[in-house]
Amino acid sequence: MNSETYIDFCFARKEEGNFSAEVDSLLKDLFTGKRLKWYLEEKMADGADVVIAEIKGMSPFQSEEETVEFIETHAGEAFWEYLQGYKIFVYPNKRGCGSCGSH
Repeated sequence: MNSETYIDFCFARKEEGNFSAEVDSLLKDLFTGKRLKWYLEEKMADGADVVIAEIKGMSPFQSEEETVEFIETHAGEAFWEYLQGYKIFVYPNKRGCGSCGSH
């Protein structure tokens, strides 16, 4: 069952320009087949390119730990080189009513 998923990534590198296009490509490769969409905000500061990626949508992940495990297994070298920080929230879809999950 799919879960509501919210991920924020912060990527940085030495200033070269057009960093958001590269981050977009990294995210497309990483989340192929997942129902996730993202918004990228690119900034330049102190000789560095910085991209904040806000990702949300439905995913097969049932917990934050499962999401991190997926990323650790599937992300490429450039992803890890640029990643400076992240925040992940996963809200599993429960069966039945919201109070007990069993009705």
